Formats: sequence, C-alpha cells, structure tokens
Amino acid sequence: MELFAFYNVENLFLPDPPQIHKLDPTKSGLRNWDDRKYRIKLSKIAHVFRLMKEENGVLPAIIGLCEISGKKVLEELVQLDPFSSQYGIVHYNSLDERKVDVALLYDKSKVEIIDSEPITFFFEIVDNDPDNYDTTRDVLFAKLKCKGELMNVFVAHLPSKREKDINQPKRKFIMNEIRNRILNIIKEKEHVILCGDFNQNPDDENIINILYDDSEKEKRIMHNPFQRLFSSKKYSAFHYKSGLLFDQILLSDSFFEIGASLSFQEAKIFSPESISTKNRGFEGRPFRTYAGTRYLGGFSDHFPVYMTFKENN
Repeated sequence: MELFAFYNVENLFLPDPPQIHKLDPTKSGLRNWDDRKYRIKLSKIAHVFRLMKEENGVLPAIIGLCEISGKKVLEELVQLDPFSSQYGIVHYNSLDERKVDVALLYDKSKVEIIDSEPITFFFEIVDNDPDNYDTTRDVLFAKLKCKGELMNVFVAHLPSKREKDINQPKRKFIMNEIRNRILNIIKEKEHVILCGDFNQNPDDENIINILYDDSEKEKRIMHNPFQRLFSSKKYSAFHYKSGLLFDQILLSDSFFEIGASLSFQEAKIFSPESISTKNRGFEGRPFRTYAGTRYLGGFSDHFPVYMTFKENN
C-alpha cells in the first residue's frame, strides 16, 4: 500500500524577529510568534504524520502542503522524526502578499523528481498602475516517477472566500488553467494528481467542471473521491457552524483502470481525537494553532486528507 497526503498546516512561518515597538506589524502576521511556539508547531506537524504512519503502517510517499512560508521551515520539518531527513522538498517562493506558499515533500527512496515549476498568476491592475498587479499563491507542478509510473502532480491553494467572495473569479480562472494543462497531459496517457485547499467544496461548479473533458461533456477525465465524503458530512475544516471540505485530492481516470501499477483504494480525512480540539461544543474539529490573535498551541485549523493506493504486480 502507498499513501498520498495533503495538509494545510495553518501558517507555518519562521519565528518573528523581536518587535521594536509593541504595536509594530509582525512579519508573519501572527501575535507573539516566537521560536518556542515555532518549534512546538514543527513537532506537532511531524507528530501528525507519525500518527498517520501508526494507523497505516507507512508514511505517505508524496505530501502536498500549503500555508508554509519559505523553504527553511520545510528543511527543519523533514529533519524531525518520522521524516528523518529521508524526504526531499519541491518548493518555490510565490508572489503572494503574505509570502504563503505551497510545497511538495517526497520519500526519496520511492520518488524521483523529473521536473517542476511554479505556475504564477497575475490579476487585475491595482490603482491604475501597470506595474502593480494583484498576485496570489502559485500552483506547484511536479512531474515525478513513483513505482515506475510517471505522475503529474499539481498542488494548489486557491484564493480565499472573503468579502462576499470577491475571489471567486480568480479561483475559476486558476482552475480553468489547471484544467487545460490536465487535458494536455491526459492526451499523453500519464497519471495526474491534483491536490489542494481549493476554498470550495466538492459540489462547487469549479471542482465539478475539472472532472470532465471539454469536447465530450459526458467523458470523465478526473475523479474526486472526496465528493462521497462530503455527501456523508465528513469535513476537514469548519467555519462557525459550517463544515467544510476544501481539502481534496483528485485523480485522473488512469488510477482506476485495470492493470494500473498503483490503483486507488480509499480517500480519508485524518481526524484522530488526539489532533482534535477538546473544547466542549467543538468536539471533532481540528485543534488549531491560533483562534484569531489568541494562541491555542494546536496543530492546524485543518485536518490532513489522504488516499491509499494498492500496488499491483
């Protein structure tokens, strides 16, 4: 069995330098984000994957991450148990205004990276200045070989829902770009994995559209096993009283074909009690690091999601 995981780790930033003035803005945007809290955060993220290994008997061969800032946090993360420096990193600094990036970790004993690139997006001009574009987080693309199979992996963290969802057109544009790339890859009969925090649930039009071919509207090219979980009221995050399943992993049809060396088995939200909040009335929700400006000391405001794959001879 092999695992593929995705985890929004909630603002994994390096510790802030000391403030000269108490009210000065911090680099991370977090309150009192110091080295002690940063080290606790790293150890908690690593602990999540130790628990995942205990439950499944194996660590994910590939891990998509979002809400990380810079490569150094990843380098320090993979030094910890259970990664123990056996994981490689694919990362690019994005032009996001908060310096929040996506990344890919991979087991170097199982995965070979062939190529990678950031897919950067520029949107409307701000303040009528042609040199001042609105930017967002990159989509990470990596072509890799795992178990002898070529795979094309996209890691996304789409613009957030806020202010009456003014970012909806941006999410649609980004998903259309990813979809066009997927259609070209599928013509070459190669595997595709698209994972991310899409800031939209599996029943959103953008997510549904990416599952089908343009020319043949009924021809399915991608599968989203998280649709079934969402229909069963399984969630990876929460906003007030609403359960959300923004964190998803989509697979090309090739993972479901007879004879595939790696075939899809199951999609899961990893939500053990030990990484869930103990607060009365909020049981079953992620134990987060911050609630607004208040430090709670938890893991993340999202649960990780993952898929299991069967190895076929």
